[in-house]
Amino acid sequence: MSASAPIPGSGGLFSGFTRLSKGLAAVLVTGYLANAVFPHTISDAFALIPGRFIPYVWNIITAGYLETSIFGLVPSIGALLLAGRHLEPFWGSKEFMKFIVYVNLFTCASTFVLAVFLYFITRQGDYLYAPISGFHGILAGFLVAVKQIGPEQEIPVLKLRAKWAPSLFVSFGILSSLFFPAPIQIVPFIVFGTYGAWMYLRYFQKKPEAGLKGDASAEFAFATFFPVPLQNFVNPISTVFEKMFCGQRSQASIVGAPDVELGKPLPGSDSAEASRRRERGARALEERLSSSFKTVAEDLPVKETLTRARSSKGDLETSIESDKSAD
Repeated sequence: MSASAPIPGSGGLFSGFTRLSKGLAAVLVTGYLANAVFPHTISDAFALIPGRFIPYVWNIITAGYLETSIFGLVPSIGALLLAGRHLEPFWGSKEFMKFIVYVNLFTCASTFVLAVFLYFITRQGDYLYAPISGFHGILAGFLVAVKQIGPEQEIPVLKLRAKWAPSLFVSFGILSSLFFPAPIQIVPFIVFGTYGAWMYLRYFQKKPEAGLKGDASAEFAFATFFPVPLQNFVNPISTVFEKMFCGQRSQASIVGAPDVELGKPLPGSDSAEASRRRERGARALEERLSSSFKTVAEDLPVKETLTRARSSKGDLETSIESDKSAD
């Protein structure tokens, strides 16, 4: 992982955003503006409408990148730019994009299945023909990633530990849906985005430096998304679902990794690697969050010191050469 990768222009609060995050932000803005000009055309073509999935099969991909509300667009862009600043240097651009694509696809596909299921149960046509879209599923995934990298890190704006951010976002989505006529347009994306991101990071994210996949640490177990009193009840249920949907965790599946029998990791290798990764991630995340509130002017004394050091070094070398000539 690129934990020590520098962030260009990290001296200012609004600088240092990556090209990838800015490009995706431009996609969100373009989609919002296009929908504002051609509301029905854009929404029908790019939002997820389960009853019209055929022939609009691409909706299962595009729905997650279409924001139709300014109240959804603004926080989505802010979260995307910050995620690009803090997560992309840690993972790398390729892994950052892969994470977004996976979470979005999992979220939209799961929402599609849920909508069809609810229609057959209730026979309400809104489940099939109400357009569903928004970036909030991927946004939920970003919070899960922050929980994994630095669970004890405090989020400056919210003044809470990162490990509770996904749970609070899900709770907020469920509560806010009570005031909307169509909860399916909000809740499924947030819930499936959270679970999909956790599943990817837990089982599938490659770690070339350790020859492992995923994160089997107890601190990132599914039960940790729930309050402590409920974790003992959630653990047995989550274990059943993990075995049902994910099977045994595959390790050493990366090229060049040592051969390890499926489900039997090398003694202590996974927990040790996970502990090192969390420590590196927490340090990197804390440094980047702190650097967001510094100014470029703070670097000037350092540059002056380096210049003086180089000058002194040059004078010393000149003096040595003079002594040699005299001898």
